[in-house]
Amino acid sequence: MFAQTFRFADQRSQWNAFQSRVRSAFEPRKPRHRLLRFVLGVVGLGLLALLVFFSVFVGAAMIAVGLAYKLWQRRGKPMTARAKARGDVVEGEFRVVAPRALPRDRNAGPAR
Repeated sequence: MFAQTFRFADQRSQWNAFQSRVRSAFEPRKPRHRLLRFVLGVVGLGLLALLVFFSVFVGAAMIAVGLAYKLWQRRGKPMTARAKARGDVVEGEFRVVAPRALPRDRNAGPAR
C-alpha cells in the first residue's frame, strides 16, 4: 500500500507546502541525463565493491589476531600436558573387528 493512499488534503496551504518540501527532501531523484545516471550507478557499484573489499580484510585480520592470541596463550606448554590437564583424552587399546564377526540384527533388514 502506498503512503499517498492515506494523504489527506489540509485546508492550510502553508502546511501542504511544508509537507511537500519535507517529502521532497527525503525522496532523492535520479538525474534525467543518461550519462550522468550511468556514472552515478558505476560510482555506487564501485563504493559497494570497496566496502566489501575492506570488510573481507577486516574479517581476515580479526581471525588472524584471534588465532595468534590462542597460539600465544598456549606457548611453552607441551601438547600432552595440555590434553591430560583438560581430561578429555581417553587412554586405551583398541582393535578393529571384522564386519562378518559382528552379530546381525534381524530387524534391521538386509545388510549392504
